[in-house]
Amino acid sequence: MAEQQTDYTGQFLGDINAKVRDLEEKQKILRDRLLLIGQNLIEMKEDSVKKMLELKRDVETMKQALERLSSFMETVSGEFSKFAKKEDLEILTKQAKMFQPMDFVRKEDLKKLKS
Repeated sequence: MAEQQTDYTGQFLGDINAKVRDLEEKQKILRDRLLLIGQNLIEMKEDSVKKMLELKRDVETMKQALERLSSFMETVSGEFSKFAKKEDLEILTKQAKMFQPMDFVRKEDLKKLKS
């Protein structure tokens, strides 16, 4: 009977040892998975930070370009007021056609040559 009890005890201890080893193995696998997840999280965070910095730089570049464009538009709009209007140019063109100083000089030259 003592021999049978020793067999049960040994079998029981063997089962417990197997279960402990299985639990230790599962714990090791879970720990490894957790470490991998942690590393992936860190890498994802670093990538996100890099992308955010890149986006911030792009926004800053666009903001500067927009400011330059706005300044240029202000300058151009200020210069437009200095240009002559179409109607004013038409009046000046008509006056120039009526006067025609080149024809006048030529007629004078012709008169001098004839005399």
